[in-house]
Amino acid sequence: MIPDLTVRVGAALLYIILAPLVGGLVVGIDRKVTARMQGRVGPPVLQPFYDVLKLFEKENLVVATAQNYYVLSYLVFMAVAGALFFSGGDMLLVIFAFTLSHIFLVLGAYNSFSPYSHIGAERELIQIIAYEPMIILTAVGMYMVTKTFYVGEIATSTIPIIMYLPGIFIGYLIVLTIKLRKSPFDLSTSHHAHQEIVKGVTTDFTGPNLAIIEISHWYEYVFLLGVVYLFFAFNPFIAIAAIIVAYFVEILIDNTTSRVKWQLTLRTAWIIAGTLCLVNLGVLYYLQGVLTL
Repeated sequence: MIPDLTVRVGAALLYIILAPLVGGLVVGIDRKVTARMQGRVGPPVLQPFYDVLKLFEKENLVVATAQNYYVLSYLVFMAVAGALFFSGGDMLLVIFAFTLSHIFLVLGAYNSFSPYSHIGAERELIQIIAYEPMIILTAVGMYMVTKTFYVGEIATSTIPIIMYLPGIFIGYLIVLTIKLRKSPFDLSTSHHAHQEIVKGVTTDFTGPNLAIIEISHWYEYVFLLGVVYLFFAFNPFIAIAAIIVAYFVEILIDNTTSRVKWQLTLRTAWIIAGTLCLVNLGVLYYLQGVLTL
């Protein structure tokens, strides 16, 4: 059942308010766990919030004034995508807003004369091409199981989606590594300074604009982990545990692999993740056809 309008608006507002707090804590814990894996103490868990507040105190220097528009659009559409998702909206519309937000980030990077920024923008586009089909097929798989694209109905379904879509879940975890900007697929930029000489797609963003981009990433983290929840939504406790385990695996992969070339990123996303997804969908379609006979 799709939640009524009041519930949907309330859920959307809660996401807009709480997602940056949750996302910032996730990043802070990420840094702490990463530091422990590397034998360091690491920064405080609240360090991401300190960093963002410090960025807002700096002067907003831009190469072109249009960058202000692109960065703000990136934040707005990322927040819209998450708000639609957590309010139980149409998954296809969510994916559209999610993709559009990243297009604005790419346009902002292209609106600069720096070759480093342009290379980062090109790599960001490559990553969009790599992960976008997998996210769409994830939505298609959930539709085949639950017969709906509405997140609210998927989240309240008692069907153990993970039992029907194990291949799609593994494929989603692969592209999740791309979306979390973690090694080996952190092509356009990375959240860890030790992996960067030049900051890729965010090279020419400073001060408040860079803070807005970071907050947008926090919104994105919560949305992406929310999709993991849907696979296990039949049991909220198992779903939360799955999110924790999945994110820990992503941190482990990030700290045990080195960055690969963009060609290998595409092959991994399309051949490995794509094959797992299509085989899973094919088997599911066949079994549903047999059961209806």
